[in-house]
Amino acid sequence: MNVSKEQIDRIVRDVIAGVGAQNKAPQAAPVALSSAAKTARAAVLVEPRKFEIKEFPIREIGEDEILVKVEACGVCGTDVHCYKSDPFGLTPNVLGHEGTGEVVKVGSAIKMDSVGKPVNPGDKIVTSLLETSPDCLVAKYNPAKANLSDDLKVYGLLLDEPDNHLNGYFAEYMIIRPGSSFFVVNDMSVELRCLIEPAAVVCHALERAKSCGNNRLNFRTRVVVQGCGPIGLLMIAVLRAHGVNNIIALDGNPERLEIARSMGADEVINYKEYSGIDEIAEKVKSLTKGLGAHWGFQVTGVPAAHANLYKLIRRGGGICEVGHFVDGGECAINPHRDICAKEISLVGSWVYNSFEYPNAYHFLQRAERIGLPVSTLITHKFPLDQIDEAIQVNLRQEGIKVIVEAK
Repeated sequence: MNVSKEQIDRIVRDVIAGVGAQNKAPQAAPVALSSAAKTARAAVLVEPRKFEIKEFPIREIGEDEILVKVEACGVCGTDVHCYKSDPFGLTPNVLGHEGTGEVVKVGSAIKMDSVGKPVNPGDKIVTSLLETSPDCLVAKYNPAKANLSDDLKVYGLLLDEPDNHLNGYFAEYMIIRPGSSFFVVNDMSVELRCLIEPAAVVCHALERAKSCGNNRLNFRTRVVVQGCGPIGLLMIAVLRAHGVNNIIALDGNPERLEIARSMGADEVINYKEYSGIDEIAEKVKSLTKGLGAHWGFQVTGVPAAHANLYKLIRRGGGICEVGHFVDGGECAINPHRDICAKEISLVGSWVYNSFEYPNAYHFLQRAERIGLPVSTLITHKFPLDQIDEAIQVNLRQEGIKVIVEAK
């Protein structure tokens, strides 16, 4: 059989392309640079407990902006708090910050993402924090603590603007503004991309715990994770991926406790099967050589749970408070018994910094490689016009992570 050089070259190219495709997540065809898309639908929270699907014009972007066609966005507990009571006074606005999408148009001044990757139309991206005000002294004098700035801004938690309503991911399109942190993540499925933001939360919490002197987190550390919602389950996964081999999950939902096992928990405790915190503390001691856990991560957002956690920690141990992103009220602790007499290391964890997004990205990839099925945490998907039902599923605590797809 005679085969021409041109045929051989084509076969080689096809084989190489096929091999490369096996090593990448399946990608949808890039969206066209559509001049036809002049408007975009968005789910606007017009008042507590009321969304309206509105259509807005898509304005021309500036030289330092990006137009993104939204693919999907996770429903966060913060979104639910905004839905219930508008605690930050943002309405009317477009929520959604656990999102991802495809670049449609890139401003002429933008050549690369926040870690130096080239960015072009067709790329899949996620966004992190917007830059804080130049007047913010926290960010100015300690950039590693920019997450504590009073004017911290996140997409989906921004006030509506007359010339730009597309400030959140619960929409068909979004405009990435000047000064934003964003990352090209072409090699991840849409499910993993929607988990990068909550993964950054637990990566930050891990780093906060690691900052506490001699209270190291290592292979022999015994840890309690209190609360098995999406953040709690990711907290378990990041601890396991980090090398912690003794993890106890505490929750009242049997289904979530089983998922906690798949995320890396060695033991699970259903608090509803015990008469109170003293019995739970005895159970934890029985699993930790009679001493209690070295570390506890509180991920419930329930003040009483924070107070209870001290009873589960050994002397010289530590606690990282991760769950209270809104004011849920107060709780009573005994400073002598709970803190001083145990010499407890106590740290709070507040969202994340932009530079922790690459850590979150690599954590999720590592989790999947070592057999932690983090992408299965996404259990429900709803189109944009069913966002009310997506919120209600979250409120009823059905499944784990709910996402809204922009279609």
